Amino acid sequence: MEKIKSLFIKYKEIIMYIIFGVLTTLVNWVVYTILIKLFGSATESETILFTLFGRDISMKIFYIFIANFVAWVAGVVFAFVTNKIWVFESKSWRFGLVMKELWLFVLARLITGVLEWFGVPLLWAIGLNQKLFGIDGFLAKIIVSVIVVILNYVFSKLIIFRKKDKDKLEESSKELNQ
Repeated sequence: MEKIKSLFIKYKEIIMYIIFGVLTTLVNWVVYTILIKLFGSATESETILFTLFGRDISMKIFYIFIANFVAWVAGVVFAFVTNKIWVFESKSWRFGLVMKELWLFVLARLITGVLEWFGVPLLWAIGLNQKLFGIDGFLAKIIVSVIVVILNYVFSKLIIFRKKDKDKLEESSKELNQ
């Protein structure tokens, strides 16, 4: 039991990121699934909007894009709160620091969000539109989600919730309070 506890302490950040990454992904997938189910017969529409890479882009793909975007927003809100509090343990709620973290977090998520927003419909359009768990195009969603989770960890660890910056801010805050 002590070995498990010491391993948890040693790898706590990664373990917590995986746990909350899975939960964030679930939030994203649940919102996506609900919206796809709500669009229902609308996603059956094959009205052609335009052609991309020699493939017709229909209203169905447009609805998938919208569902994917809304699911992304829900995931980002959930991820910021959980990453700040439990994963990277950014304790300060000083307005300036929270705004900096939030800005960097949203910017990084926008970068990976573009990959998600366009990656899923693009993979769908080029043929990865297989149905999984009763949801059209879910294989494309899973592939893109794995890539996005990895990139999000790298951005969060190296840019957004850097320990060096937190330590400097905490030191300067202590100096100001003395």
